[in-house]
Amino acid sequence: MDVPKSGTLRVALVGNPNTGKTTLFNALCGLRHKTGNFPGTTQEARVGRIVKGIGGDGALEGALEGKVKAEVDGDTDAGLHLIDLPGTYSLELAQSEAEICRDVLAGTLATPGHEARAPDAVLVVIDSGNLERNLLIVGEVLRRRLPTVVALNMIDLTRKRGHLPDASRLATLLGCDVIPSSGRKGEGIAQLVRALHKAKVPNVTPPGTQEGLESWAHRTLVTLSRQEQGANTGVGATPSAGMAVDSATDRADRILTHPVLGLAVFALVMFALFYAIFRIAEIPMGLIEAIFGRATDIVKDAMPPGILADFLGDGVIAGIGGTLVFLPQICLLFFLISLLEDTGYLSRAAFLADRFLRPFGLSGNAFVPLLSCHACAIPGLMATRAIPDRKERLAAILVAPFMSCSARIPVYVLLTSVLFPGKAGTQALAFMGCYALGAGAGLLSALVARRTLLKGTGRPMAMELPTYKLPSLRSAALTTWDRALAFLKKAGTMILAISIVLWWLSSYPKVDAPAEVAEMRAQAQRVLADKTPIVASGTYPALLSDDSIRANNSKNLERAADQLEASHAAANSFLGRIGQTVQPIFAPLGYDWKLSVGVMASFAAREVFASTMAIITTGSDDAEEEGVIAGIASSTRDDGKTLIFTPAVAWSLLVYFVLAMQCLPTLAVTAKESGSVKWALVQLVWMCGVAYVGAMLVYQIMR
Repeated sequence: MDVPKSGTLRVALVGNPNTGKTTLFNALCGLRHKTGNFPGTTQEARVGRIVKGIGGDGALEGALEGKVKAEVDGDTDAGLHLIDLPGTYSLELAQSEAEICRDVLAGTLATPGHEARAPDAVLVVIDSGNLERNLLIVGEVLRRRLPTVVALNMIDLTRKRGHLPDASRLATLLGCDVIPSSGRKGEGIAQLVRALHKAKVPNVTPPGTQEGLESWAHRTLVTLSRQEQGANTGVGATPSAGMAVDSATDRADRILTHPVLGLAVFALVMFALFYAIFRIAEIPMGLIEAIFGRATDIVKDAMPPGILADFLGDGVIAGIGGTLVFLPQICLLFFLISLLEDTGYLSRAAFLADRFLRPFGLSGNAFVPLLSCHACAIPGLMATRAIPDRKERLAAILVAPFMSCSARIPVYVLLTSVLFPGKAGTQALAFMGCYALGAGAGLLSALVARRTLLKGTGRPMAMELPTYKLPSLRSAALTTWDRALAFLKKAGTMILAISIVLWWLSSYPKVDAPAEVAEMRAQAQRVLADKTPIVASGTYPALLSDDSIRANNSKNLERAADQLEASHAAANSFLGRIGQTVQPIFAPLGYDWKLSVGVMASFAAREVFASTMAIITTGSDDAEEEGVIAGIASSTRDDGKTLIFTPAVAWSLLVYFVLAMQCLPTLAVTAKESGSVKWALVQLVWMCGVAYVGAMLVYQIMR
C-alpha cells in the first residue's frame, strides 16, 4: 500500500454485531481514542490511534497495557488511525448504521477530526465460529476494491469448540490476508497491525447482486470445508465439540428466554444490578461529598468574606461537587451493563423485553436505554444510539426521563417521610409505587408518541443471540472510562453552569435581616450572661449544671435566629421573588410560594428540592440533618396556622416529581441526541403538562 504523505494510514473497522469488534478495537487502541459523532448524525464514532512501533517492526511488548515502543504527538508519522464504524449485518441495508458505513467507505462522509476521503484500508472483523453469516459482509467489502484485511476474531472461543477455520486456506479463497485474532486474549494483534501496513486490493471480486453474493459466500464456505476435511483438520474435524457447546447454549436459552422462568431470572439480575449501583456507589459518593464539602470550607475560611468567596465556595466548588457526586453510579452502571452485554445475557433480556414493549411502539432495543435511566437519564439518552429505527429512537428519548432516576430519591425520601413518619414498610411501598408510576407513564407516552408525532410501522427486532462467554474486564473498564468522559464533557459543564446560576438567584440580592433576628441574638447573649440560679424542674433536671442549661438555651436562640434570617433571605432573593410570582400557577396544586420556590429551583436539578425547602422552612441546608425533616413537615404557611405539607399537598408533590421534566442538563442532552431543540421542547411541555394535570387531580380529589 502506498503510504500517505502524512505517514498515517486511515483504516475503517467494519463488522457484524456480536463479532467482538469493539473488544478488538479496544485491544488495538486502548485509551488512545476519541469519541464523537459522525457529522450530521447522532451515530457514535470512535477514532483510535495505533502508534508506530506496535506490530510494524514486531514490537508489541506491553501494547495491551498502553505501553508502546514509540509515542509520537499529532498525526505526522503516527502509524494507523482506526475508525470504528457502527456494527451492521449488511452494508446494503436501509438503516442509518449501514448508510454511514457505505458513505465512509465511499469517501463521502467525514469522520471526527478528518476530512471526507476513502480509507486507506479496511479491517473486516468476522466471527470465526460463524463464517456462514459473516462471509456476506466480507464479500460486500471486497467488491468495493479497497485494500482489505480480514480479522478471524474470537478464535479463543472457536478453538474450544474444536472447529477453528484454516486462515491460510480462507485467505486464498478471499484474495486478501486473513489473520486469526482474539481481542479478549490479545492474540494476533501484532500480526493484524503488520498486515494493515501492507494491505493490498484483494484479487477476488464477488458478484454485485445480493443473490450472487449469497451464492459466492456459500461456495466459498463449501470449498473451505472440503479442503479442510481433505486435510483432516479444521471445520468438521471434531463436530461433537461444537455441538456440545451449542447444546449447552440451547439449554441455557430455554431457561433465560422462557416467558416465566426468564422473567424470574431477569428480575433477580436487575435487583442485583440496582443493589450494586445504589449500595456500592454510596462509598465513593459519600467520599466525593465530603471532599468537596471540605474544599468549600477551606476556600471560604482562607478568603475574606464577600462575593468572591461565596462564588468560589458555594457556586463553583459546590457545583463541581454536584456534578461529580453522581459519577460513581454512572460509572458502575456502564461497567456492569458492559459486563452483562459481553456475557451475551443482555441480548436475552432484550428479547424478553421486546414482547412487553412492542404494544407501546417500542422494541427490545429500547430496554437497555430505559434501564440506564434509573441511575441517570443522561447516559440512558446516550444509550438510545443503539436503537436502529429513528422514530423508535426518538420515542425512547422523549419518554426516557419518566424513569425514576437517582436524583429523585432525596425528594421521595422527604415526601414519604412526611406522609408516613416512622412507617418504613409503607414508605417502601410508596417508593415502589413512584417507580411503577414513572415507568407506566413513560410507556403510555411512548404509545401516544408512536400514534401521533412519530407514527409509523416499527422495525422488527432482528437480533442474533450470541454465544455465552466470560466478559472482558479490560473492555468494560475502557467503555466505562469512555462514557464517564462523555458524561463530564456533555453534562458536567451544563450542570456546573446551572448550579452557579441557581446559587446566584438564591443568594442575591442581599437584604438586611429582620429586627427580630437582632433581638433574638441579643437575648442569646443575655441568657449566657445571666447568673441567676436555675431551679431544677422537668424542663431543667438537677443533673444539668446551670452553665450547661444556659448554653443550651442560648444555642437554641441562635439557631432560631439563623433559621429566621435564612428564611427571610430566601424569600427576598431573586429565586424567592420568582416563586412568589409564579405561585398562582401552582395554586391549583395546593402549593404556596415556598413550595413554588422549591419546585422552580428543582428545574435545575431535582435533588436540590429537599435542601431548598430545608433552607426556606428551617434555615438549614441539610435536609437529612436530625430534626430537619420533622421541622419541614411541621412548617406552616405565612398565616402561621396552615401546614405547608398537608397530606393532599404531599401526595400532589410526589406525583409531580415522578412525572415532571425537571432537569435542564437532560433537556440539553435530549436536544443533542435528537438533533433538534424542537424535541427537547416537546419533552418539556409534555412531561410538565402530564405532571401538572396528574398532581392537580390528586390534590383536588384528596381535598
